Amino acid sequence: MSVVALDVGGTLMKGAVVQRDGTARTVEQRPTRPQPDTVEGILRFAADLAETAGPVRAVGLAVPGIVDEQRGIARYSANLGWRDLPLRDIAAQRLGLPVALTHDVRAGGVAEHEFGAARGVDDFLFLPIGTGIAGTVFTGGVPYRGADGMAGEIGHAPVPATTIGAADEPCACGQRGCLETYASAAALVRRYGDPALSAADVVARVPSDPRAATVFSEAVRALGFALTTYTMLLDPALIVIGGGLAEAGETLLAPVRAQLAVGVSWRMPPRVVGAQLGASAGRLGAAIRAWEVA
Repeated sequence: MSVVALDVGGTLMKGAVVQRDGTARTVEQRPTRPQPDTVEGILRFAADLAETAGPVRAVGLAVPGIVDEQRGIARYSANLGWRDLPLRDIAAQRLGLPVALTHDVRAGGVAEHEFGAARGVDDFLFLPIGTGIAGTVFTGGVPYRGADGMAGEIGHAPVPATTIGAADEPCACGQRGCLETYASAAALVRRYGDPALSAADVVARVPSDPRAATVFSEAVRALGFALTTYTMLLDPALIVIGGGLAEAGETLLAPVRAQLAVGVSWRMPPRVVGAQLGASAGRLGAAIRAWEVA
């Protein structure tokens, strides 16, 4: 049984035809069209994949922003420029197939639970760290969505300035001192002060550059504070760190583990590991949701 799966980002869409064992074929990427052609680009991509692959059973769409999965509505996305869009019904009518709509980070967590680093673990946090920071909380083997579908926005949890030794910096969300303002990949570059560099470049300079070391250390302390709070509240067995910054491997994971151990000194901290599925996680999660409605 095959399904079409799309992971829609602000600049790029990653698509594939995926079999039930997670094997992907007809893997393709396309630029995300700007408004007003964004939805048309998504539907055209899905239709082309379905046509190329032959009969498929359903379509899964993973999108950023705030998503009402039960009603199939993309409630809000600043990057994609839509609000209260009934994307599931639009796609189902256009494609003539069952469609599942899900949040991109939640899709990544679902995929890591079934195929990746969180296999066999029912209580964990999936925390991709990229341009921004969002998370998916799993309790009892299922992702927790919250009262209004917005659970997991750990990137906008405030980090006290005293924790990291820096000022409460403004966040794009309108708050100050959010985790994302210190520990995202974009924050590392901004706070280092050289926009020509990538976050990986900043991390690579840590051993020899005091400025890079300070910025990185403050990011790790901010992550440690946020993960300590999360651990005390929900007692996870595992924290899976993904996204582009996780490619730093133990350079990031080892100090985060140490910081978390200090924060929860009276108990055993949860394991902290890197994600296994990389850029394919969102697409695989979209496929899993598609199989549920096929």
